[in-house]
Amino acid sequence: MARFKKNKTKNIRSEYKNLMKNTAGVDEVGRGSLIGPVYAAAVILNKNININLLKDSKSIKKKKRETLSKYIKNNSTWAIAKASKNEIERINILQASLLAMKRAIKKLKKKPSQILVDGNKIPKMKNYKMKAVIKGDSKIPAISAASIIAKVARDNFIISLSKKNKGYNWDKNFGYGTKQHLKAIKKLGITKHHRKTFSPISEISTYNI
Repeated sequence: MARFKKNKTKNIRSEYKNLMKNTAGVDEVGRGSLIGPVYAAAVILNKNININLLKDSKSIKKKKRETLSKYIKNNSTWAIAKASKNEIERINILQASLLAMKRAIKKLKKKPSQILVDGNKIPKMKNYKMKAVIKGDSKIPAISAASIIAKVARDNFIISLSKKNKGYNWDKNFGYGTKQHLKAIKKLGITKHHRKTFSPISEISTYNI
């Protein structure tokens, strides 16, 4: 597998153009949230896609992210998967994140020749060529694409949960431990969607089922 230079991001992205064919980028979202599943996506970009549009999902505003998600899906081979809240509680968030990634990779309609995974860990899978890329979501277009479609998918799911669980403002905080969310938990209690092994949820005994 080609080695990425350790200098500027633009050089890494330039090198990526030569590697793009049948290379999958993989990323997860929702790892730090206090609620719900963790999502992951795997993306193999088509050669005609404009990689200059693809950036880390966290650096893109909501409306543009949604537009880009549709663009990516129309110009790539992609798959989205998740690991449930119960799986997160049972095997821990790291292993659940890797499980979601593994599921996304297996759902791809074609097998990639290589897989670039955001972060410093990779899922254990036989007969797949993988490499972890630190801050890959800002360096590798396919990983950026994966972060975008995974975030849009998870955000939409959390917004649907918010409609059924009033008062927690999940449509704005998406389950993360904001002051607003923590204040609502103290007032309303924790729900069946909260990750019971996460602090401060694990320290709260008031339930709102």
